[in-house]
Amino acid sequence: MKSFIEEFKTFAIKGNVVDLAVAVIIGAAFGKIVSSLVNNIVMPLIGLLLGGIEFAGLTVTLGEAIVNYGAFIQSVVDFLIIALVIFVTVKALNHMKKTEEEKPEAEKKIEPTEEVKLLREIRDSLQKGS
Repeated sequence: MKSFIEEFKTFAIKGNVVDLAVAVIIGAAFGKIVSSLVNNIVMPLIGLLLGGIEFAGLTVTLGEAIVNYGAFIQSVVDFLIIALVIFVTVKALNHMKKTEEEKPEAEKKIEPTEEVKLLREIRDSLQKGS
């Protein structure tokens, strides 16, 4: 029976865990890029189209509470852009995977093993000798 530490090592070293860690890091960096795109390009253009509204400054004061709903609107736009990009990427990957699976077996080139090559050479040599 494996010890707890050995099982954890096996789990942590597997490719899936490493792939997940890389995906999280890249996702965080991608989120920053999208946030910058939304905050610095998309929202100012939308604000300009709507008559010069600056969404980051949209607030409502309720008593002593200040509700910054403009920041919420920007976060929603961030989410929608990220969701759209992920959707398009997954759709493209699924299409490529589906296309690869649909190829007929004849088109898929399967390299024979060394044993098969050797057996073919022996067969050919025997046929020449006869």
